[in-house]
Amino acid sequence: MKLFEGLARYQSFALTALRIMTALQFTEHGTQKLFNFPAGDRAGALTELSLTAGILEFAGGILLALGLFTRPVAFLLCGEMAVAYFMAHMPQDFFPVNNGGDSAISFCFIFLYLMFAGAGALALDNRRSA
Repeated sequence: MKLFEGLARYQSFALTALRIMTALQFTEHGTQKLFNFPAGDRAGALTELSLTAGILEFAGGILLALGLFTRPVAFLLCGEMAVAYFMAHMPQDFFPVNNGGDSAISFCFIFLYLMFAGAGALALDNRRSA
């Protein structure tokens, strides 16, 4: 269709937008675990597992937003989200809409895509390899 033929030239910028927006949302999960910001219902002592998840989410989200070490970071975060889904969500209910695992699945597959696709146009990775 002629309407969409010219969009391919913007693919790298669309990938950049996906990477940055996903990373910013993911970082928020880390700040909530580590700093209780934004304030949520997760107040209390951090377990070793939630501390590790918070560090991965905070640091990994920042690295992805910057587009720095995108592929290895995306690999780690994809694995973290798979583990989070099967440990925390799947045991509650089979259906993601019922077990609250929608975002974990979405993050997992976006990170899987970023692992293969790379960072996109506006990324520090592009400066590193040059």
